[in-house]
Formats: sequence, C-alpha cells, structure tokens
Amino acid sequence: MVSYVTTAGVLGFTLLLVACGDEATLPAAQGYGEHPVLPNPVTSLLPTINVAKAVGWAAGEQPSPAAGLAVQAFATGLQHPRWLAVLPNGDVLVAETDAPEKPDDSKGFRGLVQKWIMKGAGSGLGSPNRITLLRDSNGTGVADQKFTFLSGLNSPFGMTLVGHDLYVADTDALLRFPYNSGETSIKEAGVKIADLPAGSINHHWTKDVIASEDGKTLYVTVGSNSNAAENGLEAERLRADILAIERDSGKMRVFASGLRNASGLSWQPDSHALWVVVNERDEIGSDLVPDYMTSVKEGAFYGWPFSYYENHVDTRVKPQSAELVAKAVVPDYALGAHTASLGLTFATGELFDASFKGGAFVGQHGSWNRVPRSGYKVIFVPFTKGKPSGPPRDVLTGFLNERGEARGRPVGVRVDTKGALLVADDVGGTVWRVTPATSLATE
Repeated sequence: MVSYVTTAGVLGFTLLLVACGDEATLPAAQGYGEHPVLPNPVTSLLPTINVAKAVGWAAGEQPSPAAGLAVQAFATGLQHPRWLAVLPNGDVLVAETDAPEKPDDSKGFRGLVQKWIMKGAGSGLGSPNRITLLRDSNGTGVADQKFTFLSGLNSPFGMTLVGHDLYVADTDALLRFPYNSGETSIKEAGVKIADLPAGSINHHWTKDVIASEDGKTLYVTVGSNSNAAENGLEAERLRADILAIERDSGKMRVFASGLRNASGLSWQPDSHALWVVVNERDEIGSDLVPDYMTSVKEGAFYGWPFSYYENHVDTRVKPQSAELVAKAVVPDYALGAHTASLGLTFATGELFDASFKGGAFVGQHGSWNRVPRSGYKVIFVPFTKGKPSGPPRDVLTGFLNERGEARGRPVGVRVDTKGALLVADDVGGTVWRVTPATSLATE
C-alpha cells in the first residue's frame, strides 16, 4: 500500500507540474547562434516537467541521418553508454555509467519526484561502473569484439590518454592507469592524481577530462551542486568550474569558472583553443536559458549562478555579486534552451566533405523542462578560422518516436581514427557510427 500511494502521489504531482508549466513562445532557432533571443524569465512555484519516457529501439529501428549521411550501429547491448574515447590504434573506450548515490540532492517530496522522473527518462537505475573496449578487427565499421577494460570504478565519465598513461575521471577522483597499445583490459589499480568535488549532494556528477596539447596539464570539468545555488554558495566550492591539474604533481587550480555544467572538452583544430559545451540553468521558462558552447579563456568567469549571457541577472540567487556580473564573459554560441547539450567534438580527418572541416558535432541529450521538447539529436555547427560561422544543421535525428517517447538519447560524440563520427546513446544502449553515405557503402 505504501508503494502504491507513493507512486500514485508522485504521478499525480508530476501531472500537476506539467499542467502548470509554461510553453515556449519563440521558435527554437532563435535560441541558437551568436546572438540568441533572451525573453523575460517565467517564474512559477511549479516548474515545467515534460520528460520523454525512455522506451529504447525496437528491432530494425535506428536514428535518421541527414541527407548524404549514413548511420549504422557500431556496438549494441551496452548498459547506459555515456562517454567515448578513441585510442590511437582504433580501439574505442566507452564509459558505461550512471549517477552515484547522492542522498542529499533534492530531499523530500521534490527529490522523490525528481528520482521518479529520472527513472522514467532512463537514468538513475544504478551505475555499471565500468569502461568497455570495443574493437573493429575486420575494418567493417562494426565492433566485432567487446572487452571489459576497467571495472570497479565510481561513476566514471571522461577519459584521456597521454603517452602510456590513461586518465579516468570518476565522479570523486582523477585516476591514472598504465596502458600499452593493443591491451584489452587493465588489471592494475588506478593511482589517484587528485580528489574531485563529490559528496552527498553531487548534483552534477559527471566529470570530463582532457590533456593539454603538450601533455603537462589535465583539464577537468566539475558541474554545479544545484540548479541556481539553492543549496548555498558554500556548497559550490570548486564547482561550476574547469580545473587545471598538473600531471606530474597533482597540483590543482581553477582555470575558468561560472560554467554551470560543462562537458565535451575539445581542442579546436584551427585555433587550438579549448572548447566546451555548457548546460545552463532551468526553471525560468521554456525559452530560457539556452545551453551553449564556448572557447574557454583562462581566468574567465561565465556568469553562473549570478547571471547568464553576461549581465542577465538571475534574481533567484541571493546574495548577488555585482562585481562578478560585471566581469562575466558572453559565451560564443548558443545551442538552444534546455537541449542538454553534453557531447562536443570537432570534425577532423578527410572522411567528411570540406563543409565539415573544423566544425563541431554536438550531442544533445534532450530536455526535461521545456514544452515542446528540444534536443534529442546530434547537430553540426560549421566553423571558419576557429569560430562558429553559421546556423546549425541536423546530423542525426529520430531519437523521439511519433508518441514523443525516447528510443535513444545521444550523449558523448567522438571522431574515430578513420574520421567517422561515433555517438554514445545511453537510453538505446548503442554506439552509433555516422559516415558519408558513399563511405559506408564502400567499407
């Protein structure tokens, strides 16, 4: 009886949230680009809830590639694959992972509702805590071998290789493992390089990692411990930051701050600048706030929690900081409100045509508090001379079915050693591989 009442109560409350939520008034395209339209905030006691129920892919189904492109499953049967790394020999690492236990994140009835929503969306079901190695030994574009590469981790996410050192960002620590080319598993225990902010709230639990081009510094993303500092600023120490960690000593400093939930660390091949995608804040309307991607400048502050898009003050945050608002940097390129843009990688190699060269692939995991839904696709943003140079175009769609249910949700994106795009689909349990249509036909 208790379970029935709880579930029914949560369902009824969730339906009430949906009924009380607002709807977008702007075309989705106005939330993209260098100068997104930013309407007035919509505040209410109850936020908009509009989660796509996770149903997975039926037999024979797959995402829809854009004209001139083709897609096939590189690997299936994975358990919540979220993030990818491509090794120099062509092997692909995939982090099969989910949120850790975080008992103090949104307590009470609100927390119960959020947990119920996340389970419906295909998350919060327990973390596999492993990294799997996928190998295409025949060069067919399909992984015919699968190995458990690392296990016993703690909600792993980002991975980067420097020489013979593989770095893995668990939710609470940056670890180093020895790696030799061709190995299919690592048995040695990881060496902790640095502790990372975690704890019993751990609101944004994922940590991404990338190495500097000279290999001396590791950059790690740490998301905020709240939506808009509702847990107090003391809970945000070393959060909403990109941390720089010296590879040899483990010494840590804040590289950039005010980035609510950054991931997708990538080096832009023309400018050699560090870029990320950032999930902006929720619960001030279906049209606010656009997620974004931006080059990251050392010492820069990007607004969170006090403001968004430079000087648009979030009045929910108290106390405010006029000094920080005044120095907030405007992001380079908006990616649409609530799209949950998580994956970022740049087009390299010669497989795709010249229109793709140097541009950005972005994995948009999909909205939960926007009507209508946004994201649930992979897009491409063209670049010229190291900067975005045009509107986005769809690369992979069809993750939502005709009933608005999620057959899949794209997360991490990476370019493999042949130049094809790999997409981790956590709800679909699949890594997809996108190529030009003619290329797939000849592989």
